[in-house]
Amino acid sequence: MSSRRQMLDRIRRALDGGAGPGDASPAAAVSRAYAHEHGDRTPEETTDLLVETLEQYKAAVHRTAPGKVPHVVARLVAEAGSGRVVVPTGLPEQDLGLVGCEVEHERPGLTAGDLDTCGSVITSCALAIAETGTIVLDAGPGQGSRKLTLVPDHHICIVRAEQIVGSVPQALARLSPTRPLTWISGPSASSDIELNRVEGVHGPRRLDVVVVDRG
Repeated sequence: MSSRRQMLDRIRRALDGGAGPGDASPAAAVSRAYAHEHGDRTPEETTDLLVETLEQYKAAVHRTAPGKVPHVVARLVAEAGSGRVVVPTGLPEQDLGLVGCEVEHERPGLTAGDLDTCGSVITSCALAIAETGTIVLDAGPGQGSRKLTLVPDHHICIVRAEQIVGSVPQALARLSPTRPLTWISGPSASSDIELNRVEGVHGPRRLDVVVVDRG
């Protein structure tokens, strides 16, 4: 038996929960204790941690009450000087409240070139992870396609308190592996061999996160 075949046979037996000839020991159950090793936090503490980690990644965070979302969004669009804003299908209109700019809904046929000329994009999210400062999008209602949050230079993301989880294991338990997941930890940034920071290489240079506290 080839080494490759032997390795694959051992993997199959491990998945079946048994051991075969030549195996040192039966396959042990995989411990999932790590899913509970992240401390007990209140919802308020989890939200505070998300804000802290997002800011460490140089995202701009704006905490607000549910009824104040359109005012915050309108201010951020005005500060960015965006004359044209693209929004995905399913984003509640009451979260926008935009005046003085052109609002375009994402549609089939909207190209990367079209998105490159817009000033800002506004989306919701699937969830956010407090420990890592990560926002996850899965192309659900209010989130749009992946290119919508990769091409424009300014991304405003609305995160509601009930969408915030503490850790990556908790996030994975709520996400579907069949969805197209985009994980965002701060504005787009990279560095060259001399560690010079370069922003906007593979995503928005500016990320504004509107964290909506519980009502």
